Amino acid sequence: MKLNRRSFVKWVSLTPALALPAFACSTSVNQDLPPPSSVIQPLNLAIQPISREERLSRIAKAQQLMQEQKIDALFLEPGTSMKYFLDFDFFLSERMVAAVIPAKGDISYICPGFERDKVEELVKFGNQVLTWEEHESPYALTAKLLKDLGTPNQKIAMEERCRFFLYEGIKNETARLNFVNGDGVTAGCRMYKSPAEIALMQAANTATIEAYKILFDSLEEGMNQYDFRDIAADAHKKLGFNGSIGANFGEWSAFPHGSSKTQVLKPGAIILADGGCTVEGYKSDISRTIVFGEHNDRQKEVWGVVKEAQTAAFELAKQPGTTCEQLDAAARAVIDSAGFGPDYRYFSHRLGHGIGMDGHEWTNLVRGNDTPLQAGMCFSNEPGIYIVGEFGVRLEDCFYMTENGPQYFTQPSPAIDQAFA
Repeated sequence: MKLNRRSFVKWVSLTPALALPAFACSTSVNQDLPPPSSVIQPLNLAIQPISREERLSRIAKAQQLMQEQKIDALFLEPGTSMKYFLDFDFFLSERMVAAVIPAKGDISYICPGFERDKVEELVKFGNQVLTWEEHESPYALTAKLLKDLGTPNQKIAMEERCRFFLYEGIKNETARLNFVNGDGVTAGCRMYKSPAEIALMQAANTATIEAYKILFDSLEEGMNQYDFRDIAADAHKKLGFNGSIGANFGEWSAFPHGSSKTQVLKPGAIILADGGCTVEGYKSDISRTIVFGEHNDRQKEVWGVVKEAQTAAFELAKQPGTTCEQLDAAARAVIDSAGFGPDYRYFSHRLGHGIGMDGHEWTNLVRGNDTPLQAGMCFSNEPGIYIVGEFGVRLEDCFYMTENGPQYFTQPSPAIDQAFA
């Protein structure tokens, strides 16, 4: 078999029977890491799927929130919220497949007549499946269902990611009803993770940090960001998970979400990497910034400021009553005082986002969000400094709130030349 540079790097780094040649590690960011051959084994983590009992409790909480908010029903189409409540997966198309959770009573599903058998196979909660034929209106069918359920408050909540044409179609059939954003129900449940959810997120984070170790020990001069991405995907796969990590090198790391231009890794270049994986529907999200080879004083200075900002936000989260916007302000104050302000000039995004079944979900660590931190909330803590024309630095680790304060899923990088604690 003839190997080019890209396939050789990939083959060497992902073959369990072989050790990584010394030359491939000559500019490694952490010489203390074991060679990939010793770590690419399935992690065999203890993974427990979400139980039926927990989903029933989620449905009950959603119904309680609807009653408190005087909402008659919640309309869902396939997506993470439908999976969260009903453990129901289906593809999206122009044909309506949906579920309605009433404030009181049983759950109903709507689908095309020819999909009935498949939908019934997937239904785990509720018994009623209503169907429409190709010449009929699913919107009229949904309007009749809502009327039959009873709508004393005349208020229907639509899950936020429902497509507009579904909302419009139903609304045109039910002029007497008011439609509202369903976040008060969906976020009111999903924003607070249970111990079972935290455990799945921990597994996802553990897998991704292990993939990072393999990846960083496989770096080679001349590789591009697509080589990097492929090795990361294969590393996750070897560990037993589906995941990805992307990267931008050198000056392109100053773009927070990178550049599509082909980049070639050179000694002394910053690497800003960001990625994660999914375990039973739950996400990880980790960023690391390292230098390929020897770092310079400027890189170390900027990296150190970002590290200090990440630490300041986490330490503040330990104080009872702290709000989401205060964490953002704490990190931003560090960066501003180091001369990388004002405001969004170099730290150009919010401090963090909520995370769970979606990589980005409720609620955000951002100015104007006075939501207090509460047990069960999960966030990314990811300050950054981006200097266009030079490089960018972002450090991202996710944490969850407990009754006793914040806990990291992954331990932050200790130093610019030590990516892992």
